[in-house]
Amino acid sequence: MKYTPLHLQGAYLLELEPIVDERGFFARTFCRKEFAQNCLDSQLEQCSISFNVKKGTIRGMHFQKAPHGEVKLIRCTRGEIYDVIIDLRKNSETYKQWEAVVLSAENRHMLYIPEGFAHGFQTLEDETEVFYQISIPYVSGSSSGFRWNDPAFGIAWPLDVSVISLKDQQFEEYEKSSYHWG
Repeated sequence: MKYTPLHLQGAYLLELEPIVDERGFFARTFCRKEFAQNCLDSQLEQCSISFNVKKGTIRGMHFQKAPHGEVKLIRCTRGEIYDVIIDLRKNSETYKQWEAVVLSAENRHMLYIPEGFAHGFQTLEDETEVFYQISIPYVSGSSSGFRWNDPAFGIAWPLDVSVISLKDQQFEEYEKSSYHWG
C-alpha cells in the first residue's frame, strides 16, 4: 500500500498497489506490520458498514470521547463519498482544521483517521456503502459529535443535503460545547 500523509497531522490517504494478471488483480487492504512500520495504530477491533440510499446524505461529524477515542480506517465499497475529518486535538498544529478526500468504489482509496478526530461524509451517489475498521468497540455513552454545518469549522460540502439524521442535526456547535478533546 502507498501511505500519503494528509495536511492534518496523523491522517493518511492509503492507496492500494494491485498485482494485476489476466484474472483481474489482488491487493492488500490491511497489514498490521506495515501499519506499525508507518507509525499507524494497527489494533483494529471492530468492522462496520453504513449503507446510504440517497445521494447527498450526510453522516457526521462523529467521534467517541476519551478514554474511548477511536482510530478509523474508512473505505467506500460501493458508490462515492466526500469524506471529511476535523482535528479536535488541542495540542495539534492543525487543531480545528478540516480536510476532505473523495473515496469511491472505483478509486479504492482508504482514509486512516487517528484518535482525536471527528469524522463524517456526504454521499456523492445513490446507494453508497462505506466500510469502517475501528480500533475500539463502540461505547454508546462516549458517542458524540458536532454539527455538520458548524461555523467553527466552515466545511464546504459539495452537495445540498438530501438526508441527515435528527441526532446529527441536533449536535451542539463546537464553540457552545462543553467537550473539547485533549
